[in-house]
Amino acid sequence: MTAQPSTPVPRPAAPEPTTSEAVSSAQPTAEPATVRPAATLPETSQTTPDGHDPAPAARRSRFGNPPRGPLLLGLGASLLMLVGGFGAGGTLIRDPWLTNSPVGFWRYGHGSEIATALVYIGVVLLAWAWIRLGRDVLAGRVGGRAVLSTAVVWLIPMLVTPPLFTRDVFSYLAQGALPLHGFDPYAVGPDVMPGVFTDNVHFFWQDTPAPYGPLFILLAKGTAALAGNNIILGVILMRLMLCLGLVMLVWALPELTRRMGGSVPVALWVAVANPLMIIHMVGGGHNDLLVMGLLAVGGLFALRGKCLLAIVIVSAAMAVKASAAVALPFVVLIWAMQMPGPTRTVRIVKAIGAGLGVFVVTFGLISVAAGVGLGWLPALSAPSMIVNWLSWPTGAGELVHWVINLVFTVPKQPFINVARIVGAALLVWIAVKQWLAARDGGPDALRRAGIVLLAVAVLSPATLPWYLSWGIAFLAMAPWSRKHLSWLVAGSLWLVIVYYPNGEDALYNWGYLAVCALGCLLAAWSLHRPDPLGPGRHSPVALSEKPGDPVTATGAGQRPS
Repeated sequence: MTAQPSTPVPRPAAPEPTTSEAVSSAQPTAEPATVRPAATLPETSQTTPDGHDPAPAARRSRFGNPPRGPLLLGLGASLLMLVGGFGAGGTLIRDPWLTNSPVGFWRYGHGSEIATALVYIGVVLLAWAWIRLGRDVLAGRVGGRAVLSTAVVWLIPMLVTPPLFTRDVFSYLAQGALPLHGFDPYAVGPDVMPGVFTDNVHFFWQDTPAPYGPLFILLAKGTAALAGNNIILGVILMRLMLCLGLVMLVWALPELTRRMGGSVPVALWVAVANPLMIIHMVGGGHNDLLVMGLLAVGGLFALRGKCLLAIVIVSAAMAVKASAAVALPFVVLIWAMQMPGPTRTVRIVKAIGAGLGVFVVTFGLISVAAGVGLGWLPALSAPSMIVNWLSWPTGAGELVHWVINLVFTVPKQPFINVARIVGAALLVWIAVKQWLAARDGGPDALRRAGIVLLAVAVLSPATLPWYLSWGIAFLAMAPWSRKHLSWLVAGSLWLVIVYYPNGEDALYNWGYLAVCALGCLLAAWSLHRPDPLGPGRHSPVALSEKPGDPVTATGAGQRPS
């Protein structure tokens, strides 16, 4: 992933026609097609002179003519993870379908080991499918509609799988059920409320108050009320509710990409077809998906000149997770440049005042609707209890402690605390620097907001893989260079596997991590070179001589309709 401006990936020379208004709006202006092949087909079944029925081809054309190989390979991968998830994922303490059933062995012993193997095979196959799709995108063989269609097919099995690589969705349901039983989710943890939701919450979070904003508590409360005591239905409903964020992201992405100078197929490949999205965000079911969607829609409305509405939407994103507040000062800058005023400073001051007023009213109304106060602010410290080296300051503190501990026996926590203070200071410096550089507003302000959101994810006291999705909500739409796409591939796949399928972290299993790192590097290398897993089957993207040059598509044509 990149947080700096880079040479853009050029769009295909002849983008495919689309039926989606949102996707077509982000394509370069071109003469409209007068007749679409699919529209000329009569209602009755017809055959071509060689005896073939054109209907299947027409249907494929309506969905962008997605490449069959990556589509079926990714679908098979998702189905493997679906089956394996029942034995290796975030399994229920007592599964109403599998406990004491003839297939109950799938959850224990050798059955669980086979299930785990299926999940990992699915991860590898999905990574391979994603790379193959990316090669087609960069070579100009597929367009945005094909990427979106392929990603949707990969996502469908994830809607009904047990939670993968996390147990957070059980915490969401329990926190939503707390106010239904008369408890304040910002004052107590799930352990005060016996029941099926609490039983399945990870032991680490049993007595932890909710660290989420009032909007998410309101949504979780509604989901828990609909599910009753049916936890399987609750997981599926929670996932569907969170996928509203994915719908918002897909809706905003094309126009936002056009305004930010990126490529729609590349942005969809980066943000939607990414295994991090398929496996973690949807398969795991994380509320960061709502944050992504709300930020993208808020950013788009800001660029359209509807900044008051944009601040309402970004405030709603903060009412899901407080980290989204980072984007608000950048939306204010966009608003300032659209306001009348004698100087830029005056406009910025006016926008800050108006923005604060809109934020206070919006957040107050959401809190009243949720029936909660500001008790969630102290609970924001809960994630800091997580200690892992995905957080750069925490990792630096652990490294310094390890070196000193070779000579002297000293406690670890003071080193972590000092490193986190240094990380917080560095984060403030980055945020101020990027905000000052974004004073002219416009699309660049959103790109810089994405940089700061990415910095928040890695410099916070605690970092989890899905936190990096905050920055991708804006950075996916910016131009990408070949080098940065390779880093994106390695980083995305790395973040998928640093937790085990059952939700426990694998960050200190160094042998496992070394093997996985080699696989991630192979995938990154394969994006721009002949596929080592399928030589000769896909022509690589033409490479320029200089590493910093943009990806080219010499000799690559559109996939025929």
